[in-house]
Amino acid sequence: MHEMSVALAVIDQVEAAAAEAGDVTAVRSVRLQVGELAGVVPDSLAFCFELACAGTLLEGAELVTEAVPGRARCTSCAHSWAVGMPPRLTCPACGGAQTDLLAGRELRIVGVRWDDGDPAPPPPTREPISEEC
Repeated sequence: MHEMSVALAVIDQVEAAAAEAGDVTAVRSVRLQVGELAGVVPDSLAFCFELACAGTLLEGAELVTEAVPGRARCTSCAHSWAVGMPPRLTCPACGGAQTDLLAGRELRIVGVRWDDGDPAPPPPTREPISEEC
């Protein structure tokens, strides 16, 4: 299952970033962009991620995946379109076969939320409200 190797790579990268940041005590969530043409099944990735996080700094972390639709542009007429699945790589405007894939292959960590060892700052204190007018 290729999704397990992706999950392990994500965990390695997040753990490395947490080590570099210093006093990280837990990772709460990881946001990942997954292109529709990346060959990754988001549900399988979420399952593998949960299993692979056990016993790590990411144990219990939520994996949030953002789908990135595939888009292409015709090099002949500059028309761009959503390629869909299975991908349609011939230009729907002119029928040209020379296309550039603009989006859809992403597999990128775009956000990590973690706790660090610093205690949360206390809430601001307010003066009591006086009932005198």
